Amino acid sequence: MKVVVTSSGKDLDADLDPRFGRAKYFIVVDTKSMDFEVKENTQNLNLPQGAGIQAGKTVAETGVEAVLTGNCGPKAFQVLETAGIHVITGIQGTVKGVVEKFNAGELSYAGGPNVEGHWV
Repeated sequence: MKVVVTSSGKDLDADLDPRFGRAKYFIVVDTKSMDFEVKENTQNLNLPQGAGIQAGKTVAETGVEAVLTGNCGPKAFQVLETAGIHVITGIQGTVKGVVEKFNAGELSYAGGPNVEGHWV
């Protein structure tokens, strides 16, 4: 299974970025092999609005089945949900650590957004 983890850095040892729409990077991880690919999110970092929607579209293009992040607003959540991507929020740690928790079944899918829009 492929997942996206919001990240503050470019490798598996980087800390999870708690923001979805304005995350610095998206790390696309194969949960079985731990192979990964880095997607920059620089185009959305400074948008005055719509960062979550655009980030959701970027992630949807990667073909992942889930997003692991700290926080996800309503518009981004809707884009991801429409694309058939599950969202897990309220987590922290390193990219590798959260993927390991995901693999161990320690994380649950969110039923909806966990922050209001325009969370910075």
